[in-house]
Amino acid sequence: MTIFIQALDFNLWDIIIDGPKLPHIISQEGIKTLKPRSSYTDDDRKKVQLNPKAKHVIICALNSNEFNRVSSCATAKEMWDRLEVTYDGTNQVKDAKINMLVREYEMFSMKENENISGMFVRFMNIINSLQYLNKCYTNSEMVRKILRCLPKSWMPKGSKRPQHLAA
Repeated sequence: MTIFIQALDFNLWDIIIDGPKLPHIISQEGIKTLKPRSSYTDDDRKKVQLNPKAKHVIICALNSNEFNRVSSCATAKEMWDRLEVTYDGTNQVKDAKINMLVREYEMFSMKENENISGMFVRFMNIINSLQYLNKCYTNSEMVRKILRCLPKSWMPKGSKRPQHLAA
């Protein structure tokens, strides 16, 4: 969804991350007050319109349960923050997810009656989930892991598994 919103209008993404910026007037005393709507410029109106546009984009992507969760939010930022906590969790939840996925990665092996395609799909699901949580492995680490988890039946006849790939 992030990419969709950024591609649609990067200003919408800024509003979602930073919150809306309402036009202000600074008095001679240096006091900042909201600008009356009647004195908005065209540029002010475009900026003010970004929050409702961002809310609309988010709402269009939600099912009814998710909509009910965020419908009371006044800003797109509030909506996004609530969805983020709901689906990504707090930092503690993210750390727990990362730990669980790293363990899955470390313990990964090909199942007895599994074909290489099925094994690769399982492996990439773990890798993609880790990448989403900003835990990444290099290509060489992933290739070595795949090679280590292959059963002996995948080794060429008469050859030994190289010592550095031994499990």
